[in-house]
Amino acid sequence: MSTQTIVAPASNNKAATPRGENLHTLSVVIPALNEENGIADIIERVLSTKEALASAGVSDLELIVVDDGSTDRTPEIVESYPEVVLVRHPVNKGYGAAIKTGFRHAKGDLLAFLDADGTYPPEYYPQLCQPILNDGADLVIGSRMAGADSDMPPVRRLGNTIFAALVSVISNRRVTDSASGQRVLRSDVLAHLYPLPDGLNFTPVMSTRAMHEHIKVVEVPIPYMERVGASKLSVVHDGMRFLNTILMTAMTYNPARILGLIGAGLVSLGIFSSLYRTLRRSPARREDSQLASWFAGLVFTAAGINLFSIGAVFNYIVSLFHKRPVRQGLFGRPLFKKPLEKQFGWLGLGSVLSGGLFYSLYVWRRWRKPRNEVAPWFVPAASTVLVLSGIQLITSWLLTLVLSELTDRETRAQSDLGDIIG
Repeated sequence: MSTQTIVAPASNNKAATPRGENLHTLSVVIPALNEENGIADIIERVLSTKEALASAGVSDLELIVVDDGSTDRTPEIVESYPEVVLVRHPVNKGYGAAIKTGFRHAKGDLLAFLDADGTYPPEYYPQLCQPILNDGADLVIGSRMAGADSDMPPVRRLGNTIFAALVSVISNRRVTDSASGQRVLRSDVLAHLYPLPDGLNFTPVMSTRAMHEHIKVVEVPIPYMERVGASKLSVVHDGMRFLNTILMTAMTYNPARILGLIGAGLVSLGIFSSLYRTLRRSPARREDSQLASWFAGLVFTAAGINLFSIGAVFNYIVSLFHKRPVRQGLFGRPLFKKPLEKQFGWLGLGSVLSGGLFYSLYVWRRWRKPRNEVAPWFVPAASTVLVLSGIQLITSWLLTLVLSELTDRETRAQSDLGDIIG
């Protein structure tokens, strides 16, 4: 029996394999780049799980190693194992690209991947398959942060904790390890997870998409061993890329949650700025300092409200693109019986009228009785902020009305066509 060696094509989408009643095939993909010192060990460890997988309900195991442009003996070592499928990238394309290539060549209805350096335990694949086979899970993540023994360096542990917390907050679904490199998933959920990036940010983006696509995700604690030798992960560079891709992916699903949380923070800062100076007012402090604090609080509050209104409009655009109901509320449920964006109209009108009235009274008072001791900049500036914020809210209200109409249009058209056909 000869080793199967494939030069990967540029693109080849594979349809999901139908699952037999009790026959499941697990296809394990190992992306490898210059791993000649450890590739043989991880191959043998994966192949040794066949009996345990069979006992768990997985009848067949397929192992695919994707050589991502190695310049050492990695592909030659893989070729010495006739039961392993070797897929080769002529040039380095990236960690995520190698996994996706492996998925395109996989035959199993269950897909899995892990690193080639032996940091993740392939012996845990039977446990990782159980939630899919028995509990209807779609994606199972081997969590390095859920209590099992882990040799992860403190800096990376801190980073992974922060990223997991971020994904949990913006998706309203808890995850402990958003960047784990050992997972099992059903092949038919790939259509909901793609597109995924080609780089090391493949895993956090997969986690973020899974949380927003309402895919059933289960985490299983696994031990983790830090690799021997230099890691290919840059804490600063890849950490910033992880953060950027997590936020941008979440923005394509629920922008109001991210912008709303930032807006809520700005509003809180604005209230604190105003109250702090008011409560700690000292006769020795100049009145200009007091007014400056109030104005800063007003600007922070207005900026927060404007960010939330922009996020609400974005949510309607995103729902129109995904053809889904608009997501409401910062915490997974509406804060009010009537969605807040539906009230932007009268809130904006009230802000415009307040700013106009505030300024009119100021002009009238100075005309009737000039008061040189009052700082002349505060009232015009505050009135301007109120008026502009009101215009922003009214504009957002009009946009949400139009986008809501477009969102409901297809549903109503289908209903009308159904009535005609009936």
